[in-house]
Amino acid sequence: MNSFQEDRPSCPFLPAAESPIGAAAMREVGEDRGERFYLQALTCAQSLWRRGLPAQSVLLLNRAFSADLDGSETILVKWPLPYAAMHWVLSSKREGDFVGNPRRHFQHLATRMVEPRRELRSWRAWACWAFACELFPDCPADLLQIESEGVSEPGLDQIREKLASLGIPGEAELWMSILQQSTPQVEE
Repeated sequence: MNSFQEDRPSCPFLPAAESPIGAAAMREVGEDRGERFYLQALTCAQSLWRRGLPAQSVLLLNRAFSADLDGSETILVKWPLPYAAMHWVLSSKREGDFVGNPRRHFQHLATRMVEPRRELRSWRAWACWAFACELFPDCPADLLQIESEGVSEPGLDQIREKLASLGIPGEAELWMSILQQSTPQVEE
């Protein structure tokens, strides 16, 4: 297994990974999709980031968003839903790091989501899509999918409203705070 890149800092929004681990480590949690699954996905994401694999780290953060959490779990106090981690990983990619086209990735994830918790997970993907649109403005949408499937890209207000109605308590505010911190404010 690849070792950590010594010059690559840890993501401050993810738990430390003591040794290099990959996505296969997710099998260790078995059928559990609760707190243990969530922590393992976050730790795997950190490990993959530290190994110089940001695209794979993003995939594990996607898995973390799929955890079956209701907002009352103590783990969310220390490790809130990984919106900050997702934004940090995407914005901290180095030249030569592969992340593909994050805008298209999240568009496809949002529009092809399956159960369980399909609708909520889809809106979480759209929330990350908003980060990708901001951070990678030159990455195009999948216009063929938009045209052939009638996909409608949501606005920020719609994403916020859906996270507020479907997500855990405070989720919409968490996402908006990260988006607002990273978006330059226009003075009027």
